[in-house]
Amino acid sequence: MKYFVSVGGREIELSFDGDEIDVGGSTLRASVADVAGTPVRMLTIGDEVHRIVVRPGATRGAYVLWVDGYRHEVEALDERMRAIRALAGQSATATGPAPLLAPMPGMIVRISVQAGDVVQAGQGLVVMEAMKMENELRAPVAATVKAVHTQVGTAVEKGALLLELE
Repeated sequence: MKYFVSVGGREIELSFDGDEIDVGGSTLRASVADVAGTPVRMLTIGDEVHRIVVRPGATRGAYVLWVDGYRHEVEALDERMRAIRALAGQSATATGPAPLLAPMPGMIVRISVQAGDVVQAGQGLVVMEAMKMENELRAPVAATVKAVHTQVGTAVEKGALLLELE
């Protein structure tokens, strides 16, 4: 499985295969062991052993890690979530309003706006269900809803036009 991890403004690509981890072309053996009765885990990478505590952050994919007593704010996304964020405009710096497209096939569960509504960046627009999970699609920038091209209960394909923003 491949992950994209952001730490201190730097993005690192990691790949896991069983007990091996590939970081920037270097493959190392890695394992994690829980310390019974505590939130501490022991992370072994190659010959190094690190004491870590992991807490969920404010958003999906965000974590606060304490590694050997040092605090780090980290975002870790697998390939699927990274693609969803890119398509939904959550990870890109927006240059202007754009149409809202379905990031994957699914069913429209809720539409929170209608034509003429003014929305703020990050505001929830549409909720769609895919693979038994609800995904809220948010406005990439402040804009006005020009048109709604879907309705609740509609099955949509990846890339389907859901809303037009101006």
